[in-house]
Amino acid sequence: MLELADWPDSRDGYRIGLVADNHIRDRETVSLTRECLSFLVEEEPDVIAFAGDTVAYWKPGVEQMLYEALEPLKNYCGHCVAVPGNHDYFGGSPDLLLPVFDEFHIRLLRNESLSLDGVNWVGVDSALESYADPYGAIRQCDPADPTVVLWHEPDMVDVLPRGPELMLAGHSHGGQFTTPWGWAPMTSRLGKKYLRGFYPDAPVPIYVSRGLGTTGPPARLFCSAEAALLTLRPKA
Repeated sequence: MLELADWPDSRDGYRIGLVADNHIRDRETVSLTRECLSFLVEEEPDVIAFAGDTVAYWKPGVEQMLYEALEPLKNYCGHCVAVPGNHDYFGGSPDLLLPVFDEFHIRLLRNESLSLDGVNWVGVDSALESYADPYGAIRQCDPADPTVVLWHEPDMVDVLPRGPELMLAGHSHGGQFTTPWGWAPMTSRLGKKYLRGFYPDAPVPIYVSRGLGTTGPPARLFCSAEAALLTLRPKA
């Protein structure tokens, strides 16, 4: 549960399934994505949000892997939104996601906003790839409704225009390899300051997913993969 100071009573209990950093590239990442999506679909959140790096890199066969990985969404009746991450540009373009996303009714937001059941969803393109335009995206919103920003790189919350009630991100993998007490000896560019979990006192409150996949060695240490189910509540 996330308590947000400016979240309206009318949307109390709004639920988001957050998925990040699938890094689809092989059978293991397909299986992990299917498992996490099956869990979220059973929970029936209002929205399932993909926070970028859906693929590890573009190579022959990745599109078919995506179809297989996203198959549980055929049983989902809610909304799905997504943004590109920097890896979605490796060896290709996020445009390659569109045919697959269209099949599963996932809306890819690239510096765009979308109104879903009285909530503005703002999707910002990858900052690492120099395509981000948060100001342009937020200007499209209805200011009367609450706003959730989906942006792959968490440290960019420090330059996010004020006004949104929440930002969701991934990219950091939570550190991927950490000590038992949570310190991460290696971090990602733009994924260092806000590493994992909820930061209510950031310039805009932000939740950072530990993500599903990995970069480098296909392993984690003291930092498990995460598919988050977030319930938004007004702060008392």
